[in-house]
Amino acid sequence: MPVIPYSCRDKEETCKIKTITQPTGFPTFSTARNRYSPTSMSCEVFFDLGQKKAELDSIDQELSSPETWKDQEKTLQLQQSKKQLQKEIDFFSGILELKDETDILIELASEGESVFDDIDDVLTRLKKSLSEAELRALFSQQDDPRNAILTIHPGAGGTESQDWSQMLMRMYLRYAERKGFKSELLDVQPGEEAGIKSATIRIEGYYVYGHLCHESGVHRLVRISPFDANKRRHTSFSAVFVYPEIDEDISIEISPDDLRIDTYRASGHGGQHVNVTDSAVRITHIPTNIVVQCQNERSQHKNKASAMKVLKARLYEMEQKKKREKIDKLEDAKSEIAWGNQIRSYVLHPYQMVKDLRTDVEIGNITRVLDGDLEEFIKASLILRKKDLDS
Repeated sequence: MPVIPYSCRDKEETCKIKTITQPTGFPTFSTARNRYSPTSMSCEVFFDLGQKKAELDSIDQELSSPETWKDQEKTLQLQQSKKQLQKEIDFFSGILELKDETDILIELASEGESVFDDIDDVLTRLKKSLSEAELRALFSQQDDPRNAILTIHPGAGGTESQDWSQMLMRMYLRYAERKGFKSELLDVQPGEEAGIKSATIRIEGYYVYGHLCHESGVHRLVRISPFDANKRRHTSFSAVFVYPEIDEDISIEISPDDLRIDTYRASGHGGQHVNVTDSAVRITHIPTNIVVQCQNERSQHKNKASAMKVLKARLYEMEQKKKREKIDKLEDAKSEIAWGNQIRSYVLHPYQMVKDLRTDVEIGNITRVLDGDLEEFIKASLILRKKDLDS
């Protein structure tokens, strides 16, 4: 039997070498072993679990004081901080638990137990968690931990672009599903022939906005049109805009006099009740001319509440852009969703390639990307943002 040197880090942050005997002809463990190393397990370098727990204890002490509860604004901020800290602690504690589980399985393997399949399974989960930890290390902005409101609008290309918008909607819904985020379609306007005229999606989860904030921009598709009898190649454009959802800890003052609220019958599928009552709500913010709408709920009140969330998110994003020294030309892109404004190209013909024009990341497996695997693009965008902030 061959002897395999196996490196790991113990709890005292020192490296030791463990020797594991592997049965001849068993390749799985050798592959898995390479995924587990002192480098992989260095998450504590950028995350001090002890310090985070100390911060959490400090917040708990403040919240236990009757004086704190007299200040409602301070109480809200403390509760928000506690919620975020607890999520971070749970996530990194989970990584350390996987590391400990791996150590135990390694010991069992060294004693001759047949646990190689278990080790491979644990290492797969550990690799996924460490990849997420690496990504989280790139989050540095105030709004990164928030939920996100994502909107999609077709541009030049008519039915082609409307169909492309529906493909993008599916892509982001699949991405949310892959990441374990909760997604909710707040509003979808079907196209006349195919696709959608617009869509608004609320995505809930930890650091959702941080993951998706750089998806804002124009997405370009090149393919043989399924709607062209002559099978010609067409180029379609759709714009994606991502806004942070505003929690109760941020106050957005909106005067009722600045709003025009219209109700109408919901379109598309949704059951008899949805289509025969004026349950859909459209809100126009008169000073900024921002229009939001929601029709996914049967209750007009619930649709109005959801539409107000979207409006607050968009107003907040507008104010944030005013404060930044370099203002993104996001609103200019809305007026011309076409050539020269795209951030990413998806080419289905004459070759297959997805290329991000900001980071130069290219992926040949376009099916995987359209099925929601956006991790490489998102990570590259976050690295680019960090470089820009550091420079």
